[in-house]
Amino acid sequence: MIRPLCSADEPQWRELWKGYLTFYETALPDEVTDATFARLQSDDPDEMRGRVAEVSGRLVGMVHYVRHRHCWRDEKVTYLQDLFALPETRGTGLGRALIEAVYREADLSGSPMVYWLTARSNATARQLYDRIGVLTPFIEYDRPE
Repeated sequence: MIRPLCSADEPQWRELWKGYLTFYETALPDEVTDATFARLQSDDPDEMRGRVAEVSGRLVGMVHYVRHRHCWRDEKVTYLQDLFALPETRGTGLGRALIEAVYREADLSGSPMVYWLTARSNATARQLYDRIGVLTPFIEYDRPE
């Protein structure tokens, strides 16, 4: 079952979040994790949203997204920021279901464009992304810290 993230999910969400950060070989201060979860619980329509995949009362996957204005479109676009499924669920269609949940939410909000980024080295996920999305020619740059 794919459903909205709720406050009671926090302990299990934190485990998924930790797995996601570990996959990307990063760590964040607890304050950032606390703020992220709080933002995911906000009633503000311009704030981040979260969906989780639940099987028999256990969270096995998560996706976070945010709608925002775009200079090249009249309607808002949707950025799928984080996607994670427990390793034992990969290859079962869970990732696709989470992405399609974001697609549905984007359509319902009048924000049909959905985009996301991934690491070039994320070959397993890219196999799914190549089937469910369109690879663009853009390369991301970040400001140095």
